[in-house]
Amino acid sequence: MTSSELWTRATADRYDAEEAEASSAAALGPTLAFLAELAGDGRALEFAIGTGRVGVPLRERGVPVVGIELSEHMAAVLRRKVDEDTLPVAIGDMATTVVPGGFTLVYLVYNTITNLLTQDEQVECFRNAARHLEPGGRFVIELGVPPLRLLPPGQVAVPFDVSEQHLGFDTFDLVEQMLVSHHFTRDGDDGHYRRDNSRHRYAWPAELDLMARIAGLELERRVSDWDGSPFTQDSTKHISVWRKPA
Repeated sequence: MTSSELWTRATADRYDAEEAEASSAAALGPTLAFLAELAGDGRALEFAIGTGRVGVPLRERGVPVVGIELSEHMAAVLRRKVDEDTLPVAIGDMATTVVPGGFTLVYLVYNTITNLLTQDEQVECFRNAARHLEPGGRFVIELGVPPLRLLPPGQVAVPFDVSEQHLGFDTFDLVEQMLVSHHFTRDGDDGHYRRDNSRHRYAWPAELDLMARIAGLELERRVSDWDGSPFTQDSTKHISVWRKPA
């Protein structure tokens, strides 16, 4: 068990509905194309596969996919979509769990490396990726750039979504390099809101590059989004690709 917070049954059961927009064919198209190209004719391993938002459609594109997932409840939702023979999933943490065989691609999307709440565990995640990669294989991470430029002196909160159905903001501990993501979601039509929060350890791109070097991986490419747009000082997230030397 790592420091990651476990997803509950209730959270897992409503996850797909709340992420419907991010799971649409239009939203996922560039992601799947990017990952499928890197996987080539090999197998892909998804760390923190969750309910299969990415892994299931990537498998449908012909890429053999294996998953690792800490929450049995999230994996149970995935299992309603596809059987174990088609998409095997190991229950365990992404920093230490090992599955059989080699992979041309290991990937970790949707800011999920921040679920590991210590730097040591994040380093171990890179080492675990390298452990599974065949020579020449790639490790891909999708991660937001910490929005600290938006913090004026004395402020610790940054909103990231203000809508009729949802209010979301992050609060930052700049000393410990931690954030808490707060969510107020309209629950039904009676005006009530459900409150949720989760802890994350944020990391800068350069810090991830050092973790990759520790694991024996080399930065190959960094872009601003799955469509390949350039990464700049104004980018709010990055897709980074590290390669295991052949």
